[in-house]
Amino acid sequence: MQRARAAIGSFVFLLIAPGVAAGLIPWLITDWEADDWSLPIRIAGALLIAAGAAVLLSAFARFVIEGLGTPAPVAPPQQLVIGGLYRYVRNPMYLAVEATIVGQALFLGQPSLLLYALAFAAIVAAFVYGYEQPTLERQFGDQYEEYKKRVPAWIPRRPSDSRKTGVGS
Repeated sequence: MQRARAAIGSFVFLLIAPGVAAGLIPWLITDWEADDWSLPIRIAGALLIAAGAAVLLSAFARFVIEGLGTPAPVAPPQQLVIGGLYRYVRNPMYLAVEATIVGQALFLGQPSLLLYALAFAAIVAAFVYGYEQPTLERQFGDQYEEYKKRVPAWIPRRPSDSRKTGVGS
């Protein structure tokens, strides 16, 4: 029952937070109108969108399976989520949304979305350092501190590096 509630809560939060950040706002900025950029740039954009969506869904699933909660601050995980992609980087969800926004900019040929991506990155960084990390430090204590020492926040660690540290084992 707890996983079912976590799955429903995560799905709702997926629609609200990333849905607005990577869906509604880009649509409001561009109306999904595309400029005629080169095919290789558009293909790169499509690949970023697909990769971002895959990473985002994987990260959300990890909160349900491993954390027994949601990414939403109102229904946080009961366990620290350090498996899956979280073995390589502490913030795969935010990176996935950022990749999706940049991918949309390239796919649609809309430089305004690149400016929005910069603004999104700044807002997310402020949230992570001002709220999320202190909250995780209070909730999970030494376990989070150790995780923070071993796993980078923004630039993913190579898979072989994480095996050496034992994170996510």
